[in-house]
Amino acid sequence: QVQLVETGGGLVQTGGSLRLSCAASGTRFSDYSVAWFRQAPGKEREFVAMINWNDFGTRYAESAKGRFTIARNNAENTASLQMSSLKPEDTAVYYCAAYSTGRYDRASVWNYWGQGTQVTVSS
Repeated sequence: QVQLVETGGGLVQTGGSLRLSCAASGTRFSDYSVAWFRQAPGKEREFVAMINWNDFGTRYAESAKGRFTIARNNAENTASLQMSSLKPEDTAVYYCAAYSTGRYDRASVWNYWGQGTQVTVSS
């Protein structure tokens, strides 16, 4: 069992940066891949980025490539999402997820979720 808590959301202007953090408690965090998803009002939860548990390989949504960077620190049981060049369309609640059992870009395959942190990008 893993509990996840996201922090770091807030209000930022277009072109600004934010760093989201995901703190994990419980066992086996280092054995799980970790992902970030986001959900805007009236829209489905969508994949943003993922980092493997073993080789730290990463995957990004097209909308995140070149602007967002996912990282993890297994010694501290944390993961992060560094976001830059933010756009109004990045406005959403961002969720950290751990332990996938299928295709990484599908929310339904991730077993553990945080409560989310709001990111608002003003134009």
